[in-house]
Amino acid sequence: MAIPEKLLKFKYHFIAGAVVSLVFLLLVLLAPRFVDVIVYFWPLFLSTAMFLTAAVVFGWLSPIEHEVSGEKAGEGILDYVAGKPERVEEAEEEIDQETPKSEKSESKETGFESRVSDE
Repeated sequence: MAIPEKLLKFKYHFIAGAVVSLVFLLLVLLAPRFVDVIVYFWPLFLSTAMFLTAAVVFGWLSPIEHEVSGEKAGEGILDYVAGKPERVEEAEEEIDQETPKSEKSESKETGFESRVSDE
């Protein structure tokens, strides 16, 4: 009598195991065979393999040239997003070279940099 009482504790485990086994058996019997899936999708597999091969070959034939203009990758766009494109920096340098020191101190007080740093 002790054994059936202990087995009743695991009643739900046995039911879950039976359901999982039944679902697995139905999948094995009703699902299409692996070869049938390969036969159906072979054009897709072939075109994907050809595309990946072409991508690798083009990567070998024409490698990306890093630092062509002497700057690090993305440095130009970071300067632009930060609000300091090259042409603005060059223009500021030219203006700094042309203006006397007394005018430089006045222009910096009213400039963008002072407003940003005050905030």
